[in-house]
Amino acid sequence: MGDDGGHRHTNRLARETSPYLLQHAHNPVDWFSWGPDAFARAKLLDRPVFLSIGYAACHWCHVMERESFEDEGTAAALNARFVAIKVDREERPDLDAVYMGAVQAMTGQGGWPMSVFLTPDGRPFYGGTYFPDTPRHGMPAFRQVLDAISQAWAQERSGLETQAARLVEAVASQQGSGVTGTGLPPAAVLDQATRAIEAAFDVANGGWGGAPKFPQPMTIEALLLRHAATEDDLPLSLAHRSLAAMAAGGIHDHLGGGFHRYATDAIWLVPHFEQMLYDNAQLARAYLHAWQVTGDRALVDVATGTLDYLLRELRTPDGGFAASQDADTDGEEGATFVWSLDEVREVLGDDSPLFEAAYGVTEAGNWEGHTILSRRRTDAELGEPFGLAADVIEGVLAEARRRLLERRGTRAQPARDDKVLAAWNGLAIAALADAARALSATAEPGWSDAATRYREAAVTASTAVLGGLLDEHGRLRRSWKDGRATADGVLEDYANLAEGLVALYQATFDERWFAIARSLADTILARFTDPAGGFFDTPSDGESLVVRPKGLQDNATPAGGSMATTVLLRLAALTGEGRYRDAAERALAGVAPYLARYPTAFAQWLIALELAHAGLDEVAIVGDLDSPATRELLDVVEGGFRPFQVVAASADPSASAVPLLEARFSLDGRPTAFVCRDFACRQPVTAPEALATQLTRG
Repeated sequence: MGDDGGHRHTNRLARETSPYLLQHAHNPVDWFSWGPDAFARAKLLDRPVFLSIGYAACHWCHVMERESFEDEGTAAALNARFVAIKVDREERPDLDAVYMGAVQAMTGQGGWPMSVFLTPDGRPFYGGTYFPDTPRHGMPAFRQVLDAISQAWAQERSGLETQAARLVEAVASQQGSGVTGTGLPPAAVLDQATRAIEAAFDVANGGWGGAPKFPQPMTIEALLLRHAATEDDLPLSLAHRSLAAMAAGGIHDHLGGGFHRYATDAIWLVPHFEQMLYDNAQLARAYLHAWQVTGDRALVDVATGTLDYLLRELRTPDGGFAASQDADTDGEEGATFVWSLDEVREVLGDDSPLFEAAYGVTEAGNWEGHTILSRRRTDAELGEPFGLAADVIEGVLAEARRRLLERRGTRAQPARDDKVLAAWNGLAIAALADAARALSATAEPGWSDAATRYREAAVTASTAVLGGLLDEHGRLRRSWKDGRATADGVLEDYANLAEGLVALYQATFDERWFAIARSLADTILARFTDPAGGFFDTPSDGESLVVRPKGLQDNATPAGGSMATTVLLRLAALTGEGRYRDAAERALAGVAPYLARYPTAFAQWLIALELAHAGLDEVAIVGDLDSPATRELLDVVEGGFRPFQVVAASADPSASAVPLLEARFSLDGRPTAFVCRDFACRQPVTAPEALATQLTRG
């Protein structure tokens, strides 16, 4: 193609909105985006398809681009013998799931960039992840792979066709479509899963697994619910230890708040520096809930710091939240975030020794000659050597962090992938809404203002996402950028957004959020249900792929099916409609064999199962929402960690569209609370103390 603003090459990707695709718009590779045009060309020319899947914040995706896709000779080989398709996995998680399943079946592992070779009808026959430009580390060069595939396509076509058929069959079996079950898995599964989580716990460092080490917010949430259901302190201690270890480590941005993607080591020190919306949304919620259980002020400080990071760094001009920030700055990983001792001393002056001791800043550094900040000593441990009271140390360090963050702001910043994804924004809305509710129920100075800020941000984000991605027929698109919606919504978009809107309804009692959440859930039942139980990831009337994906496993984000199940249980309590509960139980039955065996890979399912067995308190409050007496009742239901409840409130229940408020009334003209559980309702109460007693679980 011709020149574009001085670029030597411009390909079809220049017409896309995805920042990841646009990063490749000036490669000499003749890229197509996913669609019928690419496959029509492959069939016409009788060529195999090279499918490359990645995302904007992926470090090794950038490396493969520099080494291979920007190389004229490699591009010429691709263009002459293949039809090349580039896909943003964040826009098309359905494609990512199908072809990642194929790569894992072939190689036993997966990752990004994903490199897959397909027949002209889309069936995979060979694949891998990153291929270097020259042979190294036991990997062939990408050019060698291209040569071998081209030769095999010309000389061994029947063998490749057979391999493609077998792979499609293998991927179909992985998708869980054949898993059926009857009845809700027994409560004993929760005990078994918890024991397995405890057995795999890293006692020394917190969390689960070795290097690389990933935050596991869903596992932590499952442990918090197990504690709430059983009053067993061990699950709580594992959750608390993990949260504290991550907060102290280099994976946590001690200056700007929020978390990097994962640690490359087992001790949470050296992160992979990309920052993802979904990680930070889920972690903020987990830290918030753990604070509600423990009262540990450090946990809520991390939660609010993470939410403030979202508002400062990831909020888009229309009020939604961007997908991620890159791991690299100007091609150098982590450059924005690491420090030299000289620069710290230059910025902090006399306060530098205290900060160095607190955050491990040294001349040698702890990573490639620089220091990744991590909390090495507590305020109490610093008191004696520095002769300062703990509150003084806290103030000095807070001011030091502010000054260093200000200096960091003068550096080059990592690129931002500013597409707004429905599913990930749903997770952010849920975290902001929960924080608004929790902070509203406290008398701590300044927290009321924070609650208002988070509530308003959740409302603004919901308005932006729904305005850009929900059409008049109740159908979601997945991604919004530059005024354009792209890709049809998949199950996780409907489920995560519904979860966020249910949380937002309970933070505002604005019934439009409840109505849309219920509509999204009804769409899940109508368009995503598997008759055998559970849910497909793509709608019944969506694009036909070589396999209709049905991912069961929770990964960095909840599986669409596990979050849909969670939301349906909440809506069953808010509406009294058995069809929601029935669908949730059928979905849980389908994953029963995996829950105790692979609990950290099915943690959101465990959360849903805990909700199903514990039952949800259905709380209806009638009263003027602005009156102090109503606020006292709301403070009871919003204070502390109360995972096993749903709340509806209105000054005029007769005009409400929320079934839980039907036939409720004001007792003697006073704000009144109604509590129902297990198909039985308690006496209506007007005193906060009486409401607290009714909500106490034995």
